[in-house]
Amino acid sequence: MRAFVITGPGKAEVQEVEPPAARPGEVVVDVERAGVCGTDVEFFSGAMSYLHTGQAQYPMRIGHEWSGTVSAIGAGVDGKWLGRRVTGDTMLGCGRCARCRSGRQHVCADRYEIGVRNGWPGALAEQLPVPVKALQVLPDQVDAALGALVEPGGNALRAVRAAALPPGGRLLVLGPGAIGLLTAQIAAAQGAEVHLLGRSSDSLAFAAAVGFPQAWTAATLPELAWDAVIDASNGPALPALAAELVEPGRRVVYVGLAAEPSLVDSRTLALKDVTAVGVLSASGGFAGTVELFASGEVDPRPLVAATVGLDDVAAVLAGERRPGWGAGPKIHVDPRRDPS
Repeated sequence: MRAFVITGPGKAEVQEVEPPAARPGEVVVDVERAGVCGTDVEFFSGAMSYLHTGQAQYPMRIGHEWSGTVSAIGAGVDGKWLGRRVTGDTMLGCGRCARCRSGRQHVCADRYEIGVRNGWPGALAEQLPVPVKALQVLPDQVDAALGALVEPGGNALRAVRAAALPPGGRLLVLGPGAIGLLTAQIAAAQGAEVHLLGRSSDSLAFAAAVGFPQAWTAATLPELAWDAVIDASNGPALPALAAELVEPGRRVVYVGLAAEPSLVDSRTLALKDVTAVGVLSASGGFAGTVELFASGEVDPRPLVAATVGLDDVAAVLAGERRPGWGAGPKIHVDPRRDPS
């Protein structure tokens, strides 16, 4: 089968590789759609921290936002899974340690992360092996594009839950990228007053176009009481800003990651009695996100600027934006699309 493989910093190619076989407890998914995210860009550039800690190494096959159909099952897997449309969790815990047994498999020290950690192959390929325990069934109302947005949506949903907004509360989201806009959509669907902070006029204009006109720069941000601040950016200075801006006694949530250390003064948290929460993954947010998408309460499809084939992925990771693409922050991949 064809798969996208990063062979080194700034180097990648589409290769013919052996298709996966379903081992006991696993299925094989025919990938219909996969998303490209900032983590994938960092693997392509060589900046991703896992490459420097030994938790990932080249060559590697990326892709952890996906949807598809189960085409094969391994021993011990119920036959009802065959033919089901699914997406799934990125985080694959060992299932044996205390963290896994207490429901924290997403922080298992020995976990695999699909397309990210410890060599588990990713979804930028025609097929993907997945443990059945990680699968989430997709209803008919959730098409392929929505299905591939469930994983980032799960991160956003967990961030909104962690913010613990009061009814009708005012939320400030730092960073109008894919996660930031998903966070904004989910929070708005739950009745929050949502504002966004960004840098570029293009990103702020797009935020306004998808329903968030209260999108500001640092220079125009109004002095309002923020009941929660969610940092969905990659700016190293913004975690500290989040703690400074949030109302005393409220919450800041960190779901974005900077490429360098992003420092927060603990005195700010303590003297304001602020709760700070980190969100690592979508684990625990899949079912809720599928419900939001299936009901139509949240429709993130406008965030997808284009759908490309595997042969176009390297250019996307290098930052290419083609004429005719939409203004959204997300690019999707159809692994079976013919080369453009």
